[in-house]
Amino acid sequence: MTAIYIAGIALCSVLAQWLAWAVKIPAILFLLVTGLLLGPVFNVLDPDALFGDLLFPLISLSVAIILFEGSLTLHFRELKGIGKVVRNLCSIGMVVTCVILGLSSYWLLGLDWRVAAVIGAVLVVTGPTVTAPLLNAMRPTKEVDRILRWEGIVIDPIGALFAVLVFEAVMLAGKTGVLSHTLIALITTVGVGLSIGILAGWLTAFLIRREWLPYELHKFGVLALVLISFTVSNFISHESGLLAVTVFGIYLANQDDLELDSILEFKEDLSQILISTLFILLAARLKLSDLMLLGPSVVVFLLIVLFVARPACIAVSTHNSTLPWRARAILMWIAPRGIVAAAVGSVFALSMAKAGIADAQKIVPLIFTVIIVTVVLQSLTAIPIAKLLKMRQPKPSTVLIIGANHLARAIAKGLQDQKIEVHLSDPAWENCKMARMDGLTCYYGNPQSEHAERYLPMSNLKSVLALSPNRHHNALGVQYFSHMLGEKNVYSLKSSDAHAKANKDSATFLSRQILFGDSASYARLSSMVAKGGKVSSTKLADAFTWQDYLEVNKDAVPLFIFKLTDEEFIHLTPFTVGLDRTPSSGDMIIAMQPPKMSVLKEPNSNMGAVES
Repeated sequence: MTAIYIAGIALCSVLAQWLAWAVKIPAILFLLVTGLLLGPVFNVLDPDALFGDLLFPLISLSVAIILFEGSLTLHFRELKGIGKVVRNLCSIGMVVTCVILGLSSYWLLGLDWRVAAVIGAVLVVTGPTVTAPLLNAMRPTKEVDRILRWEGIVIDPIGALFAVLVFEAVMLAGKTGVLSHTLIALITTVGVGLSIGILAGWLTAFLIRREWLPYELHKFGVLALVLISFTVSNFISHESGLLAVTVFGIYLANQDDLELDSILEFKEDLSQILISTLFILLAARLKLSDLMLLGPSVVVFLLIVLFVARPACIAVSTHNSTLPWRARAILMWIAPRGIVAAAVGSVFALSMAKAGIADAQKIVPLIFTVIIVTVVLQSLTAIPIAKLLKMRQPKPSTVLIIGANHLARAIAKGLQDQKIEVHLSDPAWENCKMARMDGLTCYYGNPQSEHAERYLPMSNLKSVLALSPNRHHNALGVQYFSHMLGEKNVYSLKSSDAHAKANKDSATFLSRQILFGDSASYARLSSMVAKGGKVSSTKLADAFTWQDYLEVNKDAVPLFIFKLTDEEFIHLTPFTVGLDRTPSSGDMIIAMQPPKMSVLKEPNSNMGAVES
């Protein structure tokens, strides 16, 4: 019977994630609703009866993996470039939020001071998994988008670490009545967590550098070390494990000579599985009676969360900044709570309940109530408020190119020369390095990953060009971005004429749009670039029509039709099979010119091809 329940939870997790993907809102909402329906509403699932004594260890280990995955993205060098506002949000602003919500929980809801302190600390965390989907739909101005994205990235591990320290402090204070003993115990706990985390990070880096841990065991080996570090740290000093795995992840993230992409990608996939399962289980543990325990005063608490704590945090964090009031107003409204808050809060609640602390059973329902209200309310109102305040970006204009090979770089350079914003993406570091040396922006990694959502300008993407020689990489990119941007805005280039039939039958070309016409392929264009071919642009006019262009440029491969108005980018249309638009006067033609034909002059015209 247990196997049936576990299989059912897995199925429900997938369905909830799929529904979130279909409607493009944070998955956490559907996971919570699923858990509530299975648990307190229909009483189908009882996690305590299903897992028994294993439930708490499973939740604790899952949270440890989630925190480790989040901390793997925290690079110290990136903290220096995120701006004063983000630094303030993740430091003084975080403390202000904690104090306001902690005092509100204590005075307004009448909770035990230790429980109130933990709730205030846990609710400082927003997180990219709930913020990123909202921003993609909302498309706020670049400055606001950047601040909110980086706040979610940075406050995820830092806020979790802060919550762990507050939790350890109040738990130790509850056991001893003497301040000096409490401080000594806290220093011991923090010292153990830091030591185990740094030791685990050093050991992992050492094994990878010496190649004593083979590449195929990197993922599983690091996972085992995370679980061992968490367990050993907790064994030496109670509740220090979460701190240990967070420090472990931060240590590895800041080792520049380590190749961690495969580990990070694996941890993202594992975290998604754990998060989906964990949220259903945690929501199913809620009881309607627990929700009723909060009383009507919880409505006032929610108003404080929305209209007092967050505005105060932003007011302090943006003091003396140059942000306009409209931007500050948006920042004051957008702060959905998410995965880390619920997961960490649930672990704390179980520990405090075991310790016999009063009101510990109210932690989870209160946190989940805040999550549901902030995610639902802010998802529904973000776009209207951004429009009202005139803080939405113009229509998306960025072109994402999958691949940073020499062909992709040549085409990206040609677009960039026309002042079109271009981003490249490639999992091969050598390609990314060459792109950056050419002055191109390149994301190193998989553009479909959760990590890419944090670093690519997803809210400003207009179109995607899959130009990788690997048609399977192209296929994954087309499938992923077709849903996000629509099939008409996602294109792919066939690898070669020899693979034409296989390409047409593959998922790569579900959009039925093949880049640059029937005669174009990666093999042909790559060969042209390798022999000295270049991307150039030519403006059509009444004296030099499209037919004239074709006659003069017989061996060129037209790539894009490009229209300018007052030197501002209006529209970029790739040449594709079955293109129903004929270039006209005023259009720019961007094309791949064969060697020694990059600069051409049109007959009877003073206008020549402009080399990119």
